[in-house]
Amino acid sequence: MDMETLMAQAQDLQTKISAAQDSLAQQQVKGIAENGGIVVSMTGKYDILSVIIRPETLSVGAERLSQLVADAYRDAKEKADVLIEKTMSAVTGSLSE
Repeated sequence: MDMETLMAQAQDLQTKISAAQDSLAQQQVKGIAENGGIVVSMTGKYDILSVIIRPETLSVGAERLSQLVADAYRDAKEKADVLIEKTMSAVTGSLSE
């Protein structure tokens, strides 16, 4: 393979990765805790869009509320991780072939 072809392939891969990152920035996932009492929405690039706390969840106390928000965040992050893995492997999958 000559250098020109290799450079063209690298540029094509960079374009695909950039498009995948743009797509991830537009996609959303939701992390849920306490049966929907806490919902954290984030993008596929881990940007938090909102944290929704239902009024009835406020009665659990500050310490428990803090834990529930963390749980919802972790749930959202795990879902974002899966989304990122699927999106990026679709782009980079051809590298292993």
